[in-house]
Amino acid sequence: MNILKKLRLFKNTRKVVLTAFQYIILIGLCYYILSPIFLKISMSFMSENDLLDKLVVYIPRKITFWNYKTAASYLSYWQGLFNTFLISAFAGIIQMMVCTFIGYGLARFEFKGKSLIMLVVFLTIITPPMTYQTPMYLFFRYFDVFGLIKLIHGSAINLLDSFWPLFILSITGFGFKNGVYIYMMRQYFRGFPAELEEAAYVDGSGVFRTFFVVILPNAKAMLVTIFMFAFAWQWTDTLYSTMFFSKIKTLSNLLSKGFEGMMVAGRELGLKGGQPLTIALTGTYSLMVIIPLILIYIVVQRQVTEGIERSGIVG
Repeated sequence: MNILKKLRLFKNTRKVVLTAFQYIILIGLCYYILSPIFLKISMSFMSENDLLDKLVVYIPRKITFWNYKTAASYLSYWQGLFNTFLISAFAGIIQMMVCTFIGYGLARFEFKGKSLIMLVVFLTIITPPMTYQTPMYLFFRYFDVFGLIKLIHGSAINLLDSFWPLFILSITGFGFKNGVYIYMMRQYFRGFPAELEEAAYVDGSGVFRTFFVVILPNAKAMLVTIFMFAFAWQWTDTLYSTMFFSKIKTLSNLLSKGFEGMMVAGRELGLKGGQPLTIALTGTYSLMVIIPLILIYIVVQRQVTEGIERSGIVG
């Protein structure tokens, strides 16, 4: 009996120790990941005196919103916010619609060239955008369609600093990360009950009517997920934004300039790279970029989680 009690006590103690060890590891990882964010949030509310005081680390002695006002003023935050929201919503809606159509077609219909299309989709996922950045830039800088525009207009046209590059890429299914969205929609529709479509066909409904009346209403969570992914990636994208919108101010363009942008805009403040105030201002601006995304995600997080679970890419 004493041996059995000792064994049980050993097992219980071992279980408690392992559980405590797991929690310690998780808390340590969370602190390692989140501490820079907490520090950045704390510095955004610090005054210049607090930033220079080595005794002040996380809790400012005097809370101030001067960093937010200065960053918003000198980096045209509100104009960049409006342009970024417009561009991200524009691209998100079009990519959501196009990727849904393509994903449904690849999941439900058999046709020649289907394997080739899937190969192209996977290539767009694994190919780094930097490999075709220069050809894409030249394509839209001197845009022409089989020489017709040059024949009619006299020369190729410049589509940069307009919505046209994003529109053309999104409507053709080659927008930013579109390969991932197409694959997600394909996986979702492959797991969609075919009985619902068959019942609609029996009732005399056509393919398009079935798609809009039966399929889409049952895929709301997935549509929200795709839209949020497209919206968020476009919101923080620096590759396409810097390539297509050199004159249009967006949050990612302003953020990508980093210290240089703050130096040019805040020269009269006497800012220099590496100073605590400079670090606080650039950190504050980066927070101002991601805060709208966090607020939007809080509203739609249930639909996004449900869409990811139904997409078939987890588990």
